Amino acid sequence: MDLTKEVSKAVIQASTTYPKNRLTAFKKAIKNETNDNAKWALKIMMKNEEIAKNKKLPMCDDTGIPHIFIEQGKNSPISIEILNEIQLGIAEGLKKLPGRPMAVKGQDIERIEQSQGLYDSPSMVKPAPILLDKSYNENTKIHILLLGGGPEIRAKTYRVFHKHSYEEVLNFAIGWLKSSLPMLGCTPSIPCIGIGRTHFEASSLMIKSMIYGDLSNQSNLEQLISNEINKTNIGPMGLGGDTTVLGSFIQIGNQRASGVRIVSIRPSCFVEPRVATITL
Repeated sequence: MDLTKEVSKAVIQASTTYPKNRLTAFKKAIKNETNDNAKWALKIMMKNEEIAKNKKLPMCDDTGIPHIFIEQGKNSPISIEILNEIQLGIAEGLKKLPGRPMAVKGQDIERIEQSQGLYDSPSMVKPAPILLDKSYNENTKIHILLLGGGPEIRAKTYRVFHKHSYEEVLNFAIGWLKSSLPMLGCTPSIPCIGIGRTHFEASSLMIKSMIYGDLSNQSNLEQLISNEINKTNIGPMGLGGDTTVLGSFIQIGNQRASGVRIVSIRPSCFVEPRVATITL
């Protein structure tokens, strides 16, 4: 396998196509939507994906920051060579896509201030630190996510006093989403939630929820979250209607003996999660 080439193709796939369960969710939402403006917006979103897939163009101008999550299989050790190939594949994929040139030039302070401007090439957008976990399967899987700025701005990682009630924790997440989704703009959303012991762990679980989430197979908790948020009448692109979210993704990790739970919430926009997977 030419891993560099496969990673490059995965970057393009994630940015230009919806998974099958997302297309099914859109069709279901269009069928059930009672607001004519919302129904029209949902159809345009599906048309956007069709054009992007056929012409190999990004579904959104914000092509996102690459995030990599590796599930290491029993017989597939991860070497520095493999990591280098992943980095090269991402750079190649962003150049071919093309990605938006978003990489900031300069030293630490200059990058914060953005005082030296941007690199011209999309390939200079470096991926976030890699997450690695063991797999119980034989093969290693490399998951590539592209995370856009809009949902990132509206995201939140916070401690919640659980009061020995899961409803207390979920109500906090639902309340935050209800207040943030009107400002997101690009609804319907797929809220992604991770609940863990630390901010890092909760954010990692949120990333996993984006990778493993399936709109065709929603848990009771995911359905509860979606049902509550769809009562808001925010609707697609804020036009009102029954479809503020297409579904929800949640991952709950280990917890500590404590009065708090750390909750990471990301209100993904209608093109997210943008994810593609390579099996070694």
